[in-house]
Amino acid sequence: MKKLILVFFVLTATLTRADEGMWLPLLIDRLNHVDMQQEGLRLTAEEIYSVNNSSLKDAIIQFGNGCTGEIISSQGLVLTNHHCGYGVIQSHSNVQNDYLADGFWAMNMNEELPNENLTARFLVRIEDVTQRIVSELQDGMTESERNAKISEISKSIQDEATADNGYQARVAGFFNGNEFYLFVYEVFRDVRLVGAPPSSIGKFGADTDNWMWPRHTGDFSIFRVYTSPDGKPAAYSKDNVPMKPKHHLPVSIDGYEKGDFALIMGYPGSTNRYLTSYGVNLAIEISNPTIVKIRGKKLAIMREDMDKDREVGIKYASKYAGISNYWKYFIGQTRGLKRLKVFEDKQKIENEFNDWVNADPARKARYGNVLSEIESAYKVMTDYTLQRWYFVESVVRGGEIMSLAQSFAGLAAELKTEKPDESKISRMKENLQKSVDRHFKNYNQPTDVKLLAAMLEMFYQNVPVDQQPETFRSLVNKNKADFNKIADHIFAKSVFATPEKVNAFLAKPSSKQLEKDPAYSLVSAFMGKYRENQKNLDEPNEKLARNNRLFVAGLREMKPDQKFYPDANSTMRLTYGKILDYYPADAVHYNYVTTMKGIMEKEDPDNWEFIVPEKLKELYRNKDFGPYAMENGEMPVGFLSTTDITGGNSGSPVLNGKGELIGLAFDGNWEAMSGDIAFEPELQRTISVDIRYVLFIIDKYAGAKNLIEELSIVPKKAKGKAAASAVQHSVEPELVY
Repeated sequence: MKKLILVFFVLTATLTRADEGMWLPLLIDRLNHVDMQQEGLRLTAEEIYSVNNSSLKDAIIQFGNGCTGEIISSQGLVLTNHHCGYGVIQSHSNVQNDYLADGFWAMNMNEELPNENLTARFLVRIEDVTQRIVSELQDGMTESERNAKISEISKSIQDEATADNGYQARVAGFFNGNEFYLFVYEVFRDVRLVGAPPSSIGKFGADTDNWMWPRHTGDFSIFRVYTSPDGKPAAYSKDNVPMKPKHHLPVSIDGYEKGDFALIMGYPGSTNRYLTSYGVNLAIEISNPTIVKIRGKKLAIMREDMDKDREVGIKYASKYAGISNYWKYFIGQTRGLKRLKVFEDKQKIENEFNDWVNADPARKARYGNVLSEIESAYKVMTDYTLQRWYFVESVVRGGEIMSLAQSFAGLAAELKTEKPDESKISRMKENLQKSVDRHFKNYNQPTDVKLLAAMLEMFYQNVPVDQQPETFRSLVNKNKADFNKIADHIFAKSVFATPEKVNAFLAKPSSKQLEKDPAYSLVSAFMGKYRENQKNLDEPNEKLARNNRLFVAGLREMKPDQKFYPDANSTMRLTYGKILDYYPADAVHYNYVTTMKGIMEKEDPDNWEFIVPEKLKELYRNKDFGPYAMENGEMPVGFLSTTDITGGNSGSPVLNGKGELIGLAFDGNWEAMSGDIAFEPELQRTISVDIRYVLFIIDKYAGAKNLIEELSIVPKKAKGKAAASAVQHSVEPELVY
């Protein structure tokens, strides 16, 4: 069923699908619940989000700093994506214990692996604080003054919310600063690795299949949250105990059919759906191509060294995956923006907005210059966008020696003060030592030498000369543009080239030595010039922030009876839709589910991306799927839904109408990569791994029945004695409903 809902970026119609939108759980009772019931939801609004009673929100966590996870047992078991746990898995891996290649399974809790700095963030409550903040803001304020006042009030609100309870809090802005909400969290700091399939399952298809459908990836990993004996958050300790959560998700192995209701809760990171045509044009013409070009070069250098040496391959696996993921994303986004004519669509909305503004003198006084001011800001920003992305991608995220050197800037500043604070220096040294240890743990100097040379050369060749540091230009001229020679010299002379040299420096730090260091002095020159360039953007940025806020306010005023949802900003959201296929192009149809048959069809023993483990092939040949197969005897792997997700939703639970887990979201589809800017209802799909495939891998492939027995598995609906008997005897589920 479709519902009436006008969202600003829809072209000319007032109809869009219920599937669109990343909704705040706090507001679903008022905005969405009736529509969701009509689509197939069987839960009350209170069962989804409640402060006083356990609800779905209590089973959803922000996993680490950028993914979502869900609690799936009464003992704090967490399910998330394999790519979300990839860095953790990599950190425990080496040539002797290659968990990336072989997988890892704890057969009891004593075998679970602790992880420094890994957290599980639980949402306690959301509160609308818009009026409290907006009431103290004045129209005549500059954006800087406005932001300062917002920060001041937000800090007071956050301090009140966290007084004497150990919670963390964040006040977040919505609708480009027109609304504000308080989010209160309880953060647990002992999260242990429990299980992960080998990369040949958890990363099957790798870069080739990334963002693509049909997909056959078992993208999951398993963790567990531990607490102190009294149930409170605590750092790792052998005395800690498995968490007893307020709510955990029941698991359904009954599957789904085309058209079934699907709901996702999670922490989407960032969307920009209120972006104007000027921003779309900048992304298409400059930002996206620049990022793709630089990252493509990095990936080629890293891949070459990774393929030559398995140890290097393990060390750089997580770095490579992180760079590659959004390298391909920006390729797809540019393609989608052009193919789907998003720029033209945005212009139509802006024309409608102008017509509405000009029809009323009061509106014209408030909003009359909004779009022209936005256009003016982008004209200046365009001149500096290239240098911005080359600075970020080829300097800050280029050769790692540069980022390590830059991390010592605070220490350098303190050492140069008239009376250096020895206690402060001691704390800095302690923190820097941890950074140094992390830096060299997953590091290969020959690879970094190549990266540094290539990144410096790209910066030199592509950034306008007047936006480059003069000392850098002089260095290049002095060495006759031989960037390999420059990189070799830096590594030969810098204290940041080896752990021994850095540790020796930390034992007796000197500001003079830092200033003479070739890596530190060069990155400092880049930083200085970048700050100088950014000053030219102060006025355009302020102009853009103010007028974007007014533009969004005007759009909502223009359609007062319509429901608008805010852009994603790493706060908990809910999205819902249907299990559904799609037609990506003329005469092409994609089914809504994939099976293990597709894994076998894609197998390529000569391509690391498509290797199939022998045991998995044996299970497939024998059709040894246990109770997890579909009614036709096939083993499901992935499925599609029309839900609205983005980065940060990785690992989010996909739930049926009764709130039972049916899968994990892990990707979007190639044809709708423009989705972070404009939702395309006919094309946009969420790609998820089927929970039945997850359980099959845990049970039949890994033999980790200890984990299966821990779950609350809802048995299949009665479709004959054999099916019911198989579930009851093989899985021994705890009946939840």
